[in-house]
Amino acid sequence: MPLKKYIRDIQDFPKPGIGFKDITPLLLNPIARQETLQLLLSNLKDKQIDKVIGVESRGFFFGILLADELNAGFIPVRKPKKLPFDTISASYDLEYGTDTLEIHVDAIQKGDRVLIHDDVLATGGTAKAVCELVERLGGEIVQCNFIMELSFLNGREKIAGKPIFSAITY
Repeated sequence: MPLKKYIRDIQDFPKPGIGFKDITPLLLNPIARQETLQLLLSNLKDKQIDKVIGVESRGFFFGILLADELNAGFIPVRKPKKLPFDTISASYDLEYGTDTLEIHVDAIQKGDRVLIHDDVLATGGTAKAVCELVERLGGEIVQCNFIMELSFLNGREKIAGKPIFSAITY
């Protein structure tokens, strides 16, 4: 199934000059959604995963589905002041600014094997920040999973050395 036909391009969002890849058409189609989930799971067979991180907010959609399929815990990584318990944070650069992410301090135990999931690998700043959070809490990153990768932005360079999988590449 050509999943790219379920990704809509939105120009000048969230600000002028940015081309946004909208996954809501993919979410609307149950066959495309299931195909995407199976692709994201395809190279995780025989890999022990204790926790799946979903990155706010589009990483939550497939992150919880992956956690269910892998019989793993689910960890939401969120923007500041969205998590109710004690957190640690990491800041990062976006292609259109800077931001910060937080994780609960008790979400990962030393040695937990963690799958990180987000919708897109663009410049790599978000992924790098989440990797930093996982490692600061003592987790082992099994893989960084993405629905799509914008390879022309070279995001892989920021998370070099980490296993990376993308269902779609632009």
